[in-house]
Amino acid sequence: MENIVNNLEVIHSRIDYACKNVNRDSKEVRLLLATKTVDSERINFALQQGESLVGENKVQELKQKCTAIKEMNPEVHFIGHLQSNKIKEVIKWATCIESIDRLSVAEKLSQRLTFEGKEMDIYVQVNTSFEESKFGVSPQNAIQLIKEIAKFENIHIKGLMTIGLLSSESSEVRKCYKLLRQLKEEVESLKIPNVEMKELSMGMSGDMEIAIEEGATIVRVGTAIFGERIYPDSYYWDESENISR
Repeated sequence: MENIVNNLEVIHSRIDYACKNVNRDSKEVRLLLATKTVDSERINFALQQGESLVGENKVQELKQKCTAIKEMNPEVHFIGHLQSNKIKEVIKWATCIESIDRLSVAEKLSQRLTFEGKEMDIYVQVNTSFEESKFGVSPQNAIQLIKEIAKFENIHIKGLMTIGLLSSESSEVRKCYKLLRQLKEEVESLKIPNVEMKELSMGMSGDMEIAIEEGATIVRVGTAIFGERIYPDSYYWDESENISR
């Protein structure tokens, strides 16, 4: 637990430093605790240190952990790939879905929200690295998808999300985040009803400074706070699922 306190201090110092480098107010950038495989006790401890935003990838973990941490009343985002058959469970627990990347899922989400008399904030996930191994709508198709989703009155688009290129070449990583920021600016200029471009969720433990320099408002950090995960990335971004894209 002591490590978590120290790690949070380091992360917030990194956020502050990155913001100063580009004359941004550090209050503009929120830290999302990426809690994949992290037990509820450690999540609760991090929340007790003043954190308030949690992100989960897996639906079964979302349910278990939200039950265990509900007394802390955090804001909870679903950041994993959303399957149609898991929508009912996700909207029970999440306050925002960051990973909408296709119209078919948005349609089913809207239908379920209508049935339950609810509304939901979402971000549209964009594949800015152009990697086949990553989910997300292609940048060239993102605006059309946003226009289609915006027609659903119970779904409110609040921003964009991306997973940057895993590379030691910072210039290549920066291209991903710059592209998302440019897309955000283009969407803003169109003034599409029911669309706000408040948030850019981008950047993780290894590249958050670059993301912040390019305009991130949410950085998703897990490893640098809670330690190395025991599962590979394929556990969280499973491309083997039979999903209509």
